[in-house]
Amino acid sequence: MNAVSAHRNRLTARQFVLAFGLVSMLADMVYEGARSVTGPYLATFGASAMTVGLITGLGEAVALVLRLASGPLSDRTQRYWTLSIAGYAITLVAVPVLAIASTLAQAGALVVGERFGKAVRTPARDTMLAAASHASFGRGLAFAVHEAMDQSGAFVGPLLVAGMIVLSGYRAGFAVLAVPGVLALLTLIWLRRRVPTPVDYDAGHDASATSAPAANASGLSRAFWLYTAFTAVAMLGFSTFAVLAYHDQVAGVIAPALIPVTYAVAMAAAALAALGSGWLYDRVGLRALMVALPLAGLVPMFAFTDFAPAIWIGAALWGAAMGIHESTLRAAVADLAPSARRGTAYGLFTAAYGIAWLGGSTIIGALYGLSWVAVIAFVVATQLAAFGLLLILLRERGG
Repeated sequence: MNAVSAHRNRLTARQFVLAFGLVSMLADMVYEGARSVTGPYLATFGASAMTVGLITGLGEAVALVLRLASGPLSDRTQRYWTLSIAGYAITLVAVPVLAIASTLAQAGALVVGERFGKAVRTPARDTMLAAASHASFGRGLAFAVHEAMDQSGAFVGPLLVAGMIVLSGYRAGFAVLAVPGVLALLTLIWLRRRVPTPVDYDAGHDASATSAPAANASGLSRAFWLYTAFTAVAMLGFSTFAVLAYHDQVAGVIAPALIPVTYAVAMAAAALAALGSGWLYDRVGLRALMVALPLAGLVPMFAFTDFAPAIWIGAALWGAAMGIHESTLRAAVADLAPSARRGTAYGLFTAAYGIAWLGGSTIIGALYGLSWVAVIAFVVATQLAAFGLLLILLRERGG
């Protein structure tokens, strides 16, 4: 950073990444705590497996597709903090209100509304993290450290919810999440005051000037679009955790109070996988993403059985794949897009990601009602197709 930037930002780039990791950790306690029981909670209102897949998939699609608007908006206005704070506030209010939902429609709207908050904040947040990444830990590892802290909250949140379910039921589990929600907002406001201009961290460290591929008329390269297609195909074969939790509920293999604990296990696996893949990405680039594909392919072989130990393994596999998706996939976008278009790139990338996840969750939910073998065949086919696209991208990139 130059002298002016250093004066305006009172934390180093590394401190900024760690502080934002704390915000995400607290926020994840809230919304991941809720997501750990979303499937079973919706089932209490009479939702079917396909309905759970549709609602949760729609929520993920809203969280990701609406970034088509919020991403360019962050580039155009550069109001990164305004969008981030507004998005977190929406999410952190919607979750505790689930405690008083009385119909499936109300619960479903709040699930989708919580994801809308994520759509508002994430491109702006990721743009700020991308700016600080090279000046802190390195691109891949910075996103991995943030994700690992994020997932530590996702580990604690479900355990907190599980304890409240044992004591007082689902509604108490949602209500208690208001506490970390308030703490997350207070920490975020403090960080905004300490670091008013995070993009200043990028001065002298903008790798996009040298490593990003040549852009076309849209400002984004063919490699970026091919990478986005690879991600979409991979996500088409990856269900939301709610579908896995729905199976646990209706199959009766795991006690309801233990279902959020399986999610906590998944989040612990996600944190470890994020750190490992982030470290690997900084050394071998896009080839690090190959690890996620077999992990995702194995998920239905374990998670949809009637054997309790296999279900726990399936949850860990799902979490490990998710950790790579939410850290290393994001890091690569920053290297494939110029800094001035990162908000737009994140919006476009995650829109494709979300549409594919909506479709995949709904398809897997429907196939679940037909045949376990059909689910496995569909998931494996998508991961093989994604592997082919990744090989094409690596060839074009000379990797």
